[in-house]
Amino acid sequence: MFKKHNQREIVKKALVTATLTLSILATGGVVAETLKVNINVKEKDVAIDNAGTVLPMWTYEGEIPGPLVRVKQGDIVDFTLTNDPANKQSHSIDFHAARVDVLDEFESIKPGTTKSFTFRADYPGVFIYHCGSESMAEHISRGMYGVIIVDPEDGYNKSFPKPDREYVLVQGDLFEAGTSADDIKMGTGWKGVLVNGKQFHYDPVNDPNATQTLESKPGERVRIYFVNALINEAAAFHPIAGIWERVWDNGNPKNVSWGLQTVEVAPAHGMIFDIVSPSDRATNNALVDHRMKHALNGAISVLMNHEDAAPGIGRGDQILLR
Repeated sequence: MFKKHNQREIVKKALVTATLTLSILATGGVVAETLKVNINVKEKDVAIDNAGTVLPMWTYEGEIPGPLVRVKQGDIVDFTLTNDPANKQSHSIDFHAARVDVLDEFESIKPGTTKSFTFRADYPGVFIYHCGSESMAEHISRGMYGVIIVDPEDGYNKSFPKPDREYVLVQGDLFEAGTSADDIKMGTGWKGVLVNGKQFHYDPVNDPNATQTLESKPGERVRIYFVNALINEAAAFHPIAGIWERVWDNGNPKNVSWGLQTVEVAPAHGMIFDIVSPSDRATNNALVDHRMKHALNGAISVLMNHEDAAPGIGRGDQILLR
């Protein structure tokens, strides 16, 4: 029997509902939880930097990235996508954590219509979800992506320890407004990288308009759920002034590496990164995409390790900072 999920963190937004019920799996009569998730597609202007500059974007629930979904391995996701009637484009959703039919569950739907399907989260890890409608490159680069975390059914253990704090970081492209779908596909008109929807989102060093950083106390284990939503390029994720204590490829506890400096994360892929700061002093890290054109155009996040770290940040519903 699957253990009950003790720390389910689902970002609860307007028009996003999350309700738990019990369902019986067909195999062996095993009880699993069912998570009902409803997401609306909204085409709207969105702020893409800390100064409040807005661009017309396509979004899940009006935000970039879309709502964070968190389940446990073996859970059933009962999902409904609604394409707002005010939209002009057809849209869809592709959960990389799902095993379904690309021509059925992941089909595009027109404005004013809905699509519902279910899938079982069979594999633990951190996965992207994104729009798969034509042109996929345009839909993703205009903000249509998000994260689903599938926690392992066995929970935490010595090889997959419980973190003190957790953060979700998603990198996405930023293109000039009005760039055509064909140019986006080829990288023409590229301007920079968005981290959780904004350039230099958590970097007051390079952007004086930034008001947020990641925080922890000295010596705490900080877990980063990192997803690369760039359409064409890998990310070279590195903690300046630190070492990745452990890295789990795809976020699967079986895929562990130790003591890494820089890790390549392919487009549409995710990994879990743990960093542990020195316990005897306050320090800071810069979590960067070490491809310099990425880092210096938005892909730097500051992690401050100090005794006065806010107790709630990096926990509960504050693991994806808006």
